[in-house]
Amino acid sequence: MTSRAAVLGQPIDHSLSPVLHRAAYSELGLDWSYDAIDMDVEGLPEFLAGLGPEWRGLSLTMPLKEAVLPHLVGQSETVTAVGGANTVLPTDGGLVGQNTDVAGIISALHEATVAEGCESLAIIGAGATAAASLVAAQQLQAREVVISARRPSAATQLANRGRDLHIATDCIPWSDLRRALSSEVVICTLPGNAGAALVTYLPRQPGVLLDVSYDPWPTSLAAAWSDAGGTVIGGHRMLLWQAAEQVELMTGQSAPVAAMATALDEVISSDVKRT
Repeated sequence: MTSRAAVLGQPIDHSLSPVLHRAAYSELGLDWSYDAIDMDVEGLPEFLAGLGPEWRGLSLTMPLKEAVLPHLVGQSETVTAVGGANTVLPTDGGLVGQNTDVAGIISALHEATVAEGCESLAIIGAGATAAASLVAAQQLQAREVVISARRPSAATQLANRGRDLHIATDCIPWSDLRRALSSEVVICTLPGNAGAALVTYLPRQPGVLLDVSYDPWPTSLAAAWSDAGGTVIGGHRMLLWQAAEQVELMTGQSAPVAAMATALDEVISSDVKRT
């Protein structure tokens, strides 16, 4: 019986998780399959209830990270802190939730030499990835964390979550984005090329930008940030590192990060060439 894993979400066609997981399984010599399954919130309960013994794990993307929580028999502290699970592991006792987004963010920032104790960190957006970024900021021991989102209520809600985690947070109005983008580290969690609206507010000397979007790549924000002399980390690096932790959770083996990165870079490069 071939072991199975998959990524669930809607939309799902753009997901690069199959590229990463399949490369890992191949390198590890595992006869596992990994599929991308279009799934909405309404269909999730029936799907989870029908999982057989061949299933080893699920990756979850929007809009399922919060919707899955009532179906779990256990969850990690990170899931509780973030308020969502991007990984589900079937066990004899039921489904257990994990969140590897936080580790993915931290590892991606470490690649750009962002270390613990950074002076200031800004989070642009207030969705699920922004919540993971907030927990990452906590673990990075950022001294100042600011949040800016188009919807002030959403930014306030995220800031309140930060205070529950004992993180000093401040909300910055969308009209004052230049102040947010002047932070030492900026994490833009806006989807697709929505970050293009931020280009107007670029500081003269930008710091480190993690743009979690990877489709299209580079985004308008990433290109402008790099042209201004700032350091840019693409969302595909976060994707790589969160997938590496998923592979380890699902297989019990060390993730072959180099092989996964090679497969990912090939896809990103081919997409860039096509555009």
